Amino acid sequence: MQKNKQNTLGYAVGIGLCCLIAAVSFFLGAKVPVVGASVLALGIGMVLNPFAAAHKQVNKGLDFVSKTLLRVSIVLLGTGLSITQVLSVGRYSLFVMVFTLTAAFGSGIIFGRLLGVNWQLSNLIAAGTGICGGSAIATLSPIVEADDSEIAYAMSATFIFDVLMIVLFPLMGHWMGLSDLAYGLWTGTAVNDTSSVVAAGYAFSDAAGNFATIVKLTRTTSIVPIALIFSLIAPYKLARQTPEKNARESVNVRGLFPWFILIFALSALCNTLGLIPASLTMPLNYTSKFLMAMALAAIGLKTDFKKMLNAGVYPMTLGFIVSLIVVVVSLLVQFLMGQL
Repeated sequence: MQKNKQNTLGYAVGIGLCCLIAAVSFFLGAKVPVVGASVLALGIGMVLNPFAAAHKQVNKGLDFVSKTLLRVSIVLLGTGLSITQVLSVGRYSLFVMVFTLTAAFGSGIIFGRLLGVNWQLSNLIAAGTGICGGSAIATLSPIVEADDSEIAYAMSATFIFDVLMIVLFPLMGHWMGLSDLAYGLWTGTAVNDTSSVVAAGYAFSDAAGNFATIVKLTRTTSIVPIALIFSLIAPYKLARQTPEKNARESVNVRGLFPWFILIFALSALCNTLGLIPASLTMPLNYTSKFLMAMALAAIGLKTDFKKMLNAGVYPMTLGFIVSLIVVVVSLLVQFLMGQL
């Protein structure tokens, strides 16, 4: 009984802290609109990480906010979108995504070898950069049988650049004079984690944020074929590396597919058909953004910046190179498509 009370209190404190940070971030974001509430929430969360680290009982609440409420916020975003818009932007993004994924894994392999980073860590960094940050890393890690240190390095190498992209992308987008669609395509295909894409997208404009979210969710679905490909490759790589180890023989596709994307599309369809009253559009949109700020706050609270910096020089260098190449390739493909 006492343990249940402690767990409940931990949930409440974790969720309440994220809510408080989001509220403060919205207030400050109104004063400094260039930065945006989500970016501020992430920064405040990282500053308060020592408090969260000293009170481990809040972790369950933070996990709930950073995972479940993040998905809820994305689903609510769909209530303000048109399914025609989703299909149109998704079509553009599929073409760009082919090149960015190829660039991510190709550069990961080449520069990983040059830097002496093993194939597990190189591909985890490439997957985190090319697909969807921590989710892709968590999905591939058991398939390639990565150890805990490799997972931690990959998470750090991708996340630290996500933090930089959230701040730098809106500034660079305005400097280059990108349209909402071009910026949304760029952000959705070049920024790693879903929450970071949404934060960077809406920091530019609401329209760009909508486009970036659609592109990112389209890109996230690539986790299924990529995981299946690695389930075929991994046994041969592991057999050559350590003959006594065997990779998992099957992959649970149902567990890999991000089903909340279907709910997102369904909510957009409901809006397209006029099933969502116009009077609810603004409240739902505001709720979505507030939940997103809470999710970024939770991620910040769980992020030890010192550990990220101490993760290692070579993984960080590889993460920087792969991220930079993906950023450039995304812009280049759009230029050749005539979108810039």
